[in-house]
Amino acid sequence: MKPLKYLTAYPEHIQQRVITLIAEQQLGTLLAQRYPHRHSIQTDKMLYDYTLSIKNEYLKNAPAISKVIFDSKIKDIQHALGTHTQISRIQGNKLKAKHEIRIANLFKNTPPEFLKMITTHELAHLKIKEHNKAFYQLCQHIEPQYMQLEFDLRLYLTHLEHQASLADPIDA
Repeated sequence: MKPLKYLTAYPEHIQQRVITLIAEQQLGTLLAQRYPHRHSIQTDKMLYDYTLSIKNEYLKNAPAISKVIFDSKIKDIQHALGTHTQISRIQGNKLKAKHEIRIANLFKNTPPEFLKMITTHELAHLKIKEHNKAFYQLCQHIEPQYMQLEFDLRLYLTHLEHQASLADPIDA
């Protein structure tokens, strides 16, 4: 069996439970019961509008976002699920910053809770760059179930990695 690379920071008893679920082919069933629906956000424009609505509700004073897109190369290149970049340019005597958020294409076919979790994560980087206590508190302010969703997303990624076919990752 492949190692549980998405769950290495979790206690051994949790990893053993996940290994059991994989061996019994129950991890996908568990996830499908917990997250039975998929979101309908399929275009970059829809993703931008979705992200902007969350930003406007929770991070009104955060810098503006110039671009939000689904990125097919993100997981392979950066070994990440989403990225937030700040591009600074000098225009005359002013320094202008553009903020871009890129979300892995993987999130086009996930439950809406996972999309909100990764969007929340990247939006939190507008205010706090490091992954510290304040960062995760901000994530939980935006999405109160953030920590559970992050764990469940790790389960989902583990499930995808251990599936023979990725065509229908959760609901077989």
